[in-house]
Amino acid sequence: MKKEEIKIELPAKVNYILKLLWEKGYEAYIVGGCVRDSILGRKPEDWDITTSAKPEEVKRIFSHTIDTGIQHGTVTVMIEKEGFEVTTYRIDGKYEDGRHPTKVTFTPSLEEDLKRRDFTINALAYQEKTGLVDLFDGLGDIENQIIRCVGVAEERFSEDALRMLRAVRFGAQLGFKIEKNTKEAIKKLSINLTKISVERIQMELVKILISKQPERIVEAYETGLTGVFLPEFDLAMQTGQNNPHHRYSVGEHIVESVKMVSPNRILRLTMLLHDIAKPEKKTTDEEGIDHFYGHAQRSAELSRKILRRLKFDNDTIRKVSHLVEFHDDNPEPTKKNVRRLLYRVGKEYFQDYLEVQYADTMAQSDYKRVEKLAAIEKYKNYYEEIQRQNECVSLSDLSVTGADLLGLGIPAGKKIGEILNGLLDVVLENPEMNQKDLLLQMAGKFVKE
Repeated sequence: MKKEEIKIELPAKVNYILKLLWEKGYEAYIVGGCVRDSILGRKPEDWDITTSAKPEEVKRIFSHTIDTGIQHGTVTVMIEKEGFEVTTYRIDGKYEDGRHPTKVTFTPSLEEDLKRRDFTINALAYQEKTGLVDLFDGLGDIENQIIRCVGVAEERFSEDALRMLRAVRFGAQLGFKIEKNTKEAIKKLSINLTKISVERIQMELVKILISKQPERIVEAYETGLTGVFLPEFDLAMQTGQNNPHHRYSVGEHIVESVKMVSPNRILRLTMLLHDIAKPEKKTTDEEGIDHFYGHAQRSAELSRKILRRLKFDNDTIRKVSHLVEFHDDNPEPTKKNVRRLLYRVGKEYFQDYLEVQYADTMAQSDYKRVEKLAAIEKYKNYYEEIQRQNECVSLSDLSVTGADLLGLGIPAGKKIGEILNGLLDVVLENPEMNQKDLLLQMAGKFVKE
């Protein structure tokens, strides 16, 4: 497609901002990701605007603005309670921290502004009157599905080290290949990622994982990036699994399992970390078969440590580590066992547990796969039956409470919990016994014992 043929339908509010800036004697364009996504037929998340007008001039033109990043030339223009970032053309000064320029200089040149951007596909500008501005063949790279730096890749990555991980992320989201020189520059400068805050790394990692091609995390490994923020994954990639249940290394199995689960943040983090302790738990028997005893519990511990290191919130850490801990809990599929499984895993986690089981199985070898999938289907069917019949699978489902036991004269304290758990154990085995009178009689016997 020729750039003259590119026509982007702009939202009315965006068009209003652009036209008003031009009417006042300034240049103005939409720029970056919104142009790229529009060309690709994707719905832009944001509409960023770049202009030759300086921040104070933008503020003079529009009645309602917010100084969101005025030191870098960014003013948010509010139109009917909706905000649009308008940034002055600029030239960045030296990047001394590997992330931010020490200063910026405003410029009247759109070309100078586009030259400082990361990738050619993000160095595109557009407005209706002049059409597409493409100084670095970003359109050609979109058509050829390539991630390529603007100018010299090493310079772009030396300016902002996060761009290296963004290259992998854009590749995963768009299905584009990273151009050879760009990829070589990442390998050379990957250690510079240490200069980037873990919060920013975390955001890029999640975007990679929930993308259409989460397997592109392997590119982060191949270029040395995961060695900086997730060395445990590197070790997994280097750990073989000589076991009939597996056909991949630990790391390759992890990647395959991530692909097999829904593009949900919690589930994909779970699959990324579910076997992360296997390298340290690996043993080999006298027949040369590898085993990983206790890896699920240890992986849960490691996942908590890794997620804390990457500054994930406590809710994410709790959910992911819980699913990791029980990912290898797969008893014989009887209704009684599924009640106990529900108790261990928790009703609120069980649908996710079933997804984890499926993804884990599909990322293994074909050995006993039919039987494993049949077991998962039985878990699901028994779970639905237990739900329909409202059978007790937790203390909250029990027909008696701690208050009921206090009413029997049982003193408050540890004994109450022990008795409730004893009653629950009986009911998990025999759900028909979840009757208040019956359980209170049994509680009285527990006390006498």
